[in-house]
Amino acid sequence: MRPLTPEERAALLWVARQALEMHLRGHSSGSPPEIPPSLQEPGAAFVTLRLEEGMRGCVGSLEPTKPLLDTVAHCAISAATSDPRFSPVDSPELGRLTIEISVLSPLQPLQDVSQFLLGTHGVCVKAGRQRGVLLPQVAAEQGWDRETFLDFACQKARLAAGAWRQGADLHIFTAEVFGEAEPPGASAA
Repeated sequence: MRPLTPEERAALLWVARQALEMHLRGHSSGSPPEIPPSLQEPGAAFVTLRLEEGMRGCVGSLEPTKPLLDTVAHCAISAATSDPRFSPVDSPELGRLTIEISVLSPLQPLQDVSQFLLGTHGVCVKAGRQRGVLLPQVAAEQGWDRETFLDFACQKARLAAGAWRQGADLHIFTAEVFGEAEPPGASAA
């Protein structure tokens, strides 16, 4: 996975913001940047919405089934409306939200947990129909060590905390993470 250019990052942030604007307010609020053709390639991503440093929603796709810009638009709307951990975002909140995008590498099976790099790898743990995903940046945000990170991924999948030691399938990925420094319209103090 090659790093995104600053133009590609800016275009993806614009796409996510405009998807939210259109969905919650019924209109867009800006003119589009030039969308690089590379963003039409299939890509996997998560979109995290934050409100005053707290998470307000996070939804993503692990499989690159749609063009990356479509994945980001869909995930932005889903993070605002369909994350079961939160009530839907309402229009007045929109101007205070910041958007963070994590563009994911392909999933790779993890055979040896010692190869898991905390803070570099995200994880998808699966057992039967149960699945839990944690992005790489969660470890640093929460101050977790490797075992705690993997235990929480299992719990997110509604499995016992140590299921990663007892045969659950583990897949790892990396993510290029970037976001808005502050919400549009916010002024520096």
